[in-house]
Amino acid sequence: MLVTLEGIDGAGKTTVTEALRESPLGDEAVFTREPTDSWYGDAVARSIDDDDADPLAELFLYTADHADHLSRVVRPALSDGTLVVSDRYSDSRYAYQGATLAGRLEDPMEYIKQIHRPITEPPELTLYFDLPAEAGAERAGATNKFETASYLREVRANYERLIEAEPERFHRIDATRPRAAVIESAKAAVRELLE
Repeated sequence: MLVTLEGIDGAGKTTVTEALRESPLGDEAVFTREPTDSWYGDAVARSIDDDDADPLAELFLYTADHADHLSRVVRPALSDGTLVVSDRYSDSRYAYQGATLAGRLEDPMEYIKQIHRPITEPPELTLYFDLPAEAGAERAGATNKFETASYLREVRANYERLIEAEPERFHRIDATRPRAAVIESAKAAVRELLE
């Protein structure tokens, strides 16, 4: 099974991923993330730091990283019957690049989904860490173009569209609560899936 963690920057995905890794689940799962630590992921990281990067070119960098992630990590683990937990996955592309390409394409999220549809593996469960855009920008430090409150508002709205389209896949977690409560909610949702 594939479990993904999604939400705007600063929502706590990486913190929860580490807590899951340190739990008993850590011995039975493969933990991974996007962007990856491959050279594709390095190219993505460089584009994040480039304020002048073309949004469409960035989309295809992220998509290449996703395709490599699937072939190197996700599909082999799923074929072995191993649980895969990914800190960010294709929904990040839909939400973030969908916001970046708004106004450039008629329906950017649908365009991005069409690119991913033939190559991606759909998650069984997506933990969505819900946080207001202003809080996310403050927590993340607004250190790059993807961490400003105005941009994160658009991203958050895109996540809401994704949840509305597939409510059975998403498990919303209020990321404004204390860290321990957020972590426990995530663990409980994963336990329920595995049972």
